Amino acid sequence: MDSFKVVLEGPAPWGFRLQGGKDFNVPLSISRLTPGGKAAQAGVAVGDWVLSIDGENAGSLTHIEAQNKIRACGERLSLGLSRAQPVQSKPQ
Repeated sequence: MDSFKVVLEGPAPWGFRLQGGKDFNVPLSISRLTPGGKAAQAGVAVGDWVLSIDGENAGSLTHIEAQNKIRACGERLSLGLSRAQPVQSKPQ
């Protein structure tokens, strides 16, 4: 898994939707992107796991806590994300 950080500048909307959370017993992840939105332009992908929101570990957050943390960030949202390595196809 590759982990990386993205910083989205400016006011919401950020252009992504979350799924999961501690209350669902599933890690927080990106479920949808708005084409051309801030998150898509920053390289966020559907399926990326959310490791941190504004420096706070996201692993212990419920879905609503994560949403509230994102809403409270104001003009700058920092996300720590993790992405599985793409599977390289074997030459035929």
